[in-house]
Amino acid sequence: MSLQVIGAGLGRTGTMSLKLALEKLLGGPCYHMTELFNHLDEHTPLWHAAARGESVDWDKVFNGYVAAVDEPVSTQWQSISTYYPDALIILSVRDAESWWKSASSTILPVKQNPPADLSPARRAWLDMVLESYKTIYPDGFSQQESAMAAFDAHIEKVRQLAPAQRLLVWEVADGWEPICQALGLPVPNEPFPKSNSTEEFKARKAKDI
Repeated sequence: MSLQVIGAGLGRTGTMSLKLALEKLLGGPCYHMTELFNHLDEHTPLWHAAARGESVDWDKVFNGYVAAVDEPVSTQWQSISTYYPDALIILSVRDAESWWKSASSTILPVKQNPPADLSPARRAWLDMVLESYKTIYPDGFSQQESAMAAFDAHIEKVRQLAPAQRLLVWEVADGWEPICQALGLPVPNEPFPKSNSTEEFKARKAKDI
């Protein structure tokens, strides 16, 4: 099975909602950071190799998946999109200020101040993420101004480098229509999924910890 969609948007740009939408449209599972947590021992070394610039057999990661979004997929979107040349590239976006407000209270703090009792698998995962972030956030991700600038720079880089005929720039408010049009699929007769709000993220993390 080959990926049909690759997400180039960073975390907190509606990637969980996009995952659910693509699973509905394509009838198969969509890779996401939440999926990686189910395969830490097998997949983390491959993602870490990719973060170091090494060649990766992406079929080993995406076996059985029809799409892939969120991080660390979006940090390696170029390598993955080259490996799967027929896949649509969806760049999920939002304005940098609202992204920072969300990311700085959800996905970024644990990477800045991780718990001391991380398991070896989670420690390896964190090392991988921090390695992959070096190219996304060259000045780090703890300060609002530099992180927002890096977020915007990532969006602009994807816009410039992704083949125009394969790229869909999308935000959650756009809903089903642009995605369905790009994939040549009918629009489902149901609301676009909305999931993983900041409040939902914090509630889930509280249970995990």
